[in-house]
Amino acid sequence: MTTHESKVTRNDARQRYELHVDGEVAGIAMFREEEGRVVFTHTVVLPAYEGRGLGGTIAKTALDDVVSRGLRVVPECPFISAWIAKHPEYEASVDRS
Repeated sequence: MTTHESKVTRNDARQRYELHVDGEVAGIAMFREEEGRVVFTHTVVLPAYEGRGLGGTIAKTALDDVVSRGLRVVPECPFISAWIAKHPEYEASVDRS
């Protein structure tokens, strides 16, 4: 089994978290910031990278970043919403719209 290096970064200029695998963008979680809140609008992992749990990696990293900055999470994106439902420890930081 080959191990690939993955890293998630926040790209404020493009309003998205980017998941990089071996230096290539493999997925994104789009957001917009509102006063005191980060609204997640869309998450996608490119087909070549699906099935590796990378969607969960980008969701966890993005949510941890938002919570660490003292902001609230608004999960408009169905993937982020479903991920939070499976990880109730984030529920205290969620605003449902």
